[in-house]
Amino acid sequence: MSFPASATELRTPEAALAELAAAASIEMSARELHRAGEVAALLPATTCVYVPSLPGLPLSRTLQAVAALSAAGLDPVPHVAARRIADPREFEAFLRRAVDGFGVHRVMLVGGDEPQARGPFPDAATLLVEGVLSRCGVKEIGLAGYPEGHSRILAAELRQALERKLMLAAEQGLGAYVVTQFSFAPARVVEYCAAMERDHPSVPMYVGLAGPTDPAALARYAQRCGVSASLRALRTLGTGIARLVTHTDPREQALAIARHCAGRESTSVVGLHLYSFGSAVATASWLRNLLP
Repeated sequence: MSFPASATELRTPEAALAELAAAASIEMSARELHRAGEVAALLPATTCVYVPSLPGLPLSRTLQAVAALSAAGLDPVPHVAARRIADPREFEAFLRRAVDGFGVHRVMLVGGDEPQARGPFPDAATLLVEGVLSRCGVKEIGLAGYPEGHSRILAAELRQALERKLMLAAEQGLGAYVVTQFSFAPARVVEYCAAMERDHPSVPMYVGLAGPTDPAALARYAQRCGVSASLRALRTLGTGIARLVTHTDPREQALAIARHCAGRESTSVVGLHLYSFGSAVATASWLRNLLP
């Protein structure tokens, strides 16, 4: 996203927010595939909808979700969790079908929260080295960014891992961008975005926000994702305030990112990414209300 160089012409935060919303993506669980039409009715055509890799969910279910999203006129982006790939041949068949049959051109590449790898890929970088993504026709990969760090990986290791994946993607001719983990600590997110813009100015970023959801579900996701600062904030506020925050409108968090974008002549932040936590229709409805 680029802004005019003249200070008098810089965008307002509201204008920046409208641009971020126009380029936004959301998540939809494969268990919600029957609601793909409802989601599509709320969003612009070809909106990117990510399909998370859930523990115990077979690739066939992910493929069904990809097919439903494609048929609804949306742009499906399946998660690829390296540590959950038990059978490389089955995975390659899935990926070829997703690309050739349903127009998938990008995937969200993650390690996968498994105590032990179920197959030959202990991490996302190993899967990149193998070359199956480019071989099957994938053009672009999303990589995870962690504004609040990771509960089991040191910050320096996260930076090194991201740099290696960016290098491997470039070597294979794959485009790469970053999608940040959701957070309720906007200052942390802004700091992370500024650091990425300094260290990797050509890498686009989508800032993750928690869409409207039940606070108990949100707390479970936050615990699993290691969103420590956000968990502490929710505990400090108490359940009543947490319920108010999660059921009304994450607009203020989005505005914090928009202010960062509006205050710069150019920024690598190109859009929002909304985590739906099993509430894709509610999330799509919230995004629709934000669109200009």
